[in-house]
Amino acid sequence: MLVFKFIALLLTIALLITTPAVIATETAIPPLTLAETYQGKADLKLYWVSEKLDGVRAFWNGRQLISRQGHVYPAPSWFIQGFPDQALDGELWLGRQQFETLLSYVSKKQPIDSEWKKIKYYVFDLPGLEQPFQLRLQYLQQLVSASNNPYLFLVDQFRVDNKKELQKELKRIVDLGGEGLMLHHADAYYHVGRNRDLLKLKPYYDAEAEVIAHIAGKGKYQGMMGALLVKTADGIEFKIGSGFSDTERINPAKIGSIISYKYHGKTTKGIPRFASFLRRRKQFK
Repeated sequence: MLVFKFIALLLTIALLITTPAVIATETAIPPLTLAETYQGKADLKLYWVSEKLDGVRAFWNGRQLISRQGHVYPAPSWFIQGFPDQALDGELWLGRQQFETLLSYVSKKQPIDSEWKKIKYYVFDLPGLEQPFQLRLQYLQQLVSASNNPYLFLVDQFRVDNKKELQKELKRIVDLGGEGLMLHHADAYYHVGRNRDLLKLKPYYDAEAEVIAHIAGKGKYQGMMGALLVKTADGIEFKIGSGFSDTERINPAKIGSIISYKYHGKTTKGIPRFASFLRRRKQFK
């Protein structure tokens, strides 16, 4: 036990030396890595896999939790007590299918203790350490353990050997109400921006809806259709603004016609998430 503690201490000291805290201003956009979509061609034996949490991305700069857009999440002092000085990449998470509630909690200028006590910060990377992801995971385990903070957790990482196992894990997570999976190359260094060392895998569903209005486009879509306002067979109304070609924007589906769209799960209000146009249809199934 003493030997283990001594090794842990050495790892922590090494980390303190090699990864100084990244201190940003309240409006600085954090230097985050972003995922590409898994296309089924990666060698899965080279990747660590984890659940894609349905939370809000949060960059710990050693002092504050920062959103992707550079806004500070006003976490109570007791929530971040014991967080390491090193920069951390992770997500604030309330639980599966709790995104809207979580967003309402963390967006308040004055945090409410009873709400923040339900939130956890799950970390999945260590941006400042110039080492392959597999070694960064080891350092993260030491940091999280040493923090002794009940709100700081390490995202569970596991391995799969093939596509069959990957799809099995995807189904398991989705059946539990999860959003999907993340794949992180074991030998990859931390890259800022979108890259294929980090991949996301989510199932998508398709359905149909009636077009009830055209919404004018802006910017590069000026003079064209920007989005369709649609209504499902059970009366849910929402906008679809992606998935269209320029031709489809110039000559959009007529009001009253039926279109097919894809989406990634639904909000608690039943609204399809990340809905994208697929094709024109004639009638509901």
